[in-house]
Amino acid sequence: MTAASPITCKVLGKMDETCEMKYKVMDSPLGKLEISGCEQGLHGIKLHGGKTPDTGPTDATAPAEQLGGPGAVQPLLQCAAWLDAYFREPAVLEGLPVPALHHPIFQKESFTRQVLWKLLKLVKFGETVSYQQLAALAGNPRAARAVGGAMRSNPIPILIPCHRVVCSSGAMGNYSGGVGVKEWLLAHEGHPAGKVARGGGSCATGSWHGALGNTTSSQPTGRD
Repeated sequence: MTAASPITCKVLGKMDETCEMKYKVMDSPLGKLEISGCEQGLHGIKLHGGKTPDTGPTDATAPAEQLGGPGAVQPLLQCAAWLDAYFREPAVLEGLPVPALHHPIFQKESFTRQVLWKLLKLVKFGETVSYQQLAALAGNPRAARAVGGAMRSNPIPILIPCHRVVCSSGAMGNYSGGVGVKEWLLAHEGHPAGKVARGGGSCATGSWHGALGNTTSSQPTGRD
């Protein structure tokens, strides 16, 4: 089902403009996912299932609903294809385009924007990063607590993988979708962190097994 409503976004270096919002709901192993966006980019992914999947990650099925029709916009179609691959055929993710991002949080300079962008670009499927390491990637290694706030503000979970940010002790840390969902997502990606004990330990230090990359790379312009 498709719906449309206006929302005003402030675009970098430009006057405010109104986005004509579109919404799609699709099935997933996590329950219903609502995708929202406009012609210029993706605005959000909301997890409406409110449950931990009964099946194991290896039994994950593809979303049942194919998104299309006259109400569909390209960012929503790209996001649906990406989510379909994430749950069903992760090996092809690297070859799929990531939709443009147009949520207001990406239209202004901020530490949260920097953190989310680095997480999207540098922490890949099957990897995890500590809060402090992600803070360092975003240019402020002392801002581990602020990274936690950025994770809570993430409007596009799963695609921007805040579930891959864990405590250095091996503890899960918090997750807006629930710790059980975070554990499932990490187990789906085959990471040992998906099996660690809950709670305890520092979330500020530790090692990361992904490539740090260039921590001064260019910022998102709303397109990948």
